[in-house]
This record gives sequence, structure tokens and C-alpha cells, in this order.
Amino acid sequence: MYLDKPMRDHVLLQAIARVNRPYEDADGRAKPAGFVLDYVGIFDKLEEALAFDSQDVEGVIQDLDVLRRHFTDMMAQGRTQYLTLTANLTGDKAVEAVLDHFRDTEVRHSFYQYSRELQEVYEILSPDAFLRPFLDDYSELARMYQVLRANFEPGIPVDRSFMRKTALLVQQHTHTAGIDPPGPVYALNEQALLALVESDQPDTVKVFNLIKALADLVAEKAATSPYLVSIGERADKIAEAFQERQMETQQALQELEDAIKDYQEAEAGQANSTLTREGYAVAWFLKKQGATDDAAEAAGTATAEAMTRFPHWRHSTEQERELRTELYKALLKASIDKVVAVADNVLKMLGRGEA
Repeated sequence: MYLDKPMRDHVLLQAIARVNRPYEDADGRAKPAGFVLDYVGIFDKLEEALAFDSQDVEGVIQDLDVLRRHFTDMMAQGRTQYLTLTANLTGDKAVEAVLDHFRDTEVRHSFYQYSRELQEVYEILSPDAFLRPFLDDYSELARMYQVLRANFEPGIPVDRSFMRKTALLVQQHTHTAGIDPPGPVYALNEQALLALVESDQPDTVKVFNLIKALADLVAEKAATSPYLVSIGERADKIAEAFQERQMETQQALQELEDAIKDYQEAEAGQANSTLTREGYAVAWFLKKQGATDDAAEAAGTATAEAMTRFPHWRHSTEQERELRTELYKALLKASIDKVVAVADNVLKMLGRGEA
């Protein structure tokens, strides 16, 4: 708002409130504050212009100099506390240092909170010329935030977590040095996964890329290959243990490679199987539980036939109960222990794997 005439009391307060109304764009990014350009000089004597109790007036408006000092202090904190993590590092080595440092949930969330506050102040100040000396370091902090969100919260669109001016800056203010987010995996197949395993990336970066690639693979292909649901859940558990430092990098990498091998074997087996995709998924899963090939195949066949008789089991409580009964019988014939728990996992796999 451009303020070019004197205002007092409720009229002035209403004007300030009007420009400070909440607003959220189509991407869910909220306006951090209103902006008033005072041509009259009212804000030099705000308490006189607003004849209210001083405590009521306090905090209604902040001068840009206050925000500039706050931004300077926050950038000093960022340079000391965060940018030192990647000093003299570039590319994958910088990403590795960031991902390893922020595996601790509390440390990572503290940085998220710092980043959001820093973005809010930047959103208000930009395009103030005051910001120019800070742009390189601010962009580096924004890319650090981008890397963390992409790897630790892969289901959340990263660009939408940036405020508008920061998102624009990250797009425009790029260079060859510093932190770069890991590149995307364009082909979701076993060749792409193996290429990640055999790449020369640091192991920590490799672990995060494999976790993301497996999650994307499950999301895209679980409908036609239900066994992927089980592999995806296994990858989720590896990711959780790794992020909570309950699993070392080499162990996580080995277990992810084992999951990829299971995917290769399952994909090759499904291509040569005469079972339906659901029947094959059940047979594959039961073999992993220790059932013999013949017993697993028989259980897969019986489950597929039962699904044909109860096609609405995903939405009908009665049909789900009938299908579960048939599945219990098949599991008992296959000499599976913990029949109820295994049946729950099978139905969960088939329910998520529906087309």
C-alpha cells in the first residue's frame, strides 16, 4: 500500500490491517506480511498516530531497518552454522556432507524452522539492493533446504515449499559450484537401479537416490506388479533405520542392493509365470516366507481364483471376509506360520497393488 495522506487512529489501523490480510497462492505459499510505503512520515511517530495503549501498538508494524538487521544476523548464523558443512566441497561431496549431518531429525527440523523464517524476511525485503551481498550464500542455503526436502520428505513437492521470491531466485541464481540436488532417475527399471548402485557417487548420496528410485518405482508400477508393494515397504524400513542412524551406510546400501536383486528375480519370474499378476505376487511373497515353490504356487492359484469369485473385496466387507477365509485355507495348506499376520500382509499388498 502507498500511503500518501495523513491518517490516524482507527482509520490508520484499518489501512494497516487491510494490506496485511492473509493470502495464499495456488501452490499453497502464504504471504508473510503486508508492505506499506509511507510517503507522509506517519510511521516516524506511530504511537502518536495511533492513540491506543502502547502495548497494543507494539508490533503492529516493523521498520525495514529492523528486518535488515534481523536478516543480517540470520545470514551470519547460516554462514557459521550451516554453510561451513560444505566449505571447499562441491557436487556429490557437498550433498553427502549435508545429508549425513542432517540425518538427525531434531537437527534437520531446526534447520527447516530457520529456513522458513529466513525466507519470510527475504520475501519482505526483496528486491532491496541491500540483499545483493547476501545472494550467493542465501541461494546456497536454499539449495541445502531443497536437497534435504527432496531426500527426507520425497512425497512433498520441493518447489512448493519455497516462498515465491526464493523459488524464483533458486531457478535463476545457479552456478557450477556448491550444492546441487541429486539428479533424477529418468528410467524406472532394473537397469536404472543398477546404474545407481554402480555409480561413482558417495555412498550416502547413493543410499538416498536408491530409496527415492525404489519409492518412485513402487508408485508407478505396483498396479501391474503387486509384489513391488512388499519391496517398497522393505525399502521404507531401511530408509527409516538409516535416517535415524540405526543402520550404517554400508549396511543400508547392501540391503537396498538385496531389495533390487529381489525385484530383478520377481520381474523375471512374473514374465515366465502362468499365474495372474495377483496370484504371482502371492506366490512370490510366500516363497520369501519360507514356503516351497509348489506350495506357494498352489496358494497363489487359490488366491487368484478366490479374487475372481469375490471381485469387490476391496470395497465390500462381506467379500473381504470371504476372501480372507479362502486365503487362510491356502496359507494353512502351504504350512505358513502366523497365518493371520501373513494374510494381513498379503491383502495389504494386493489392496495397494490394484489397478
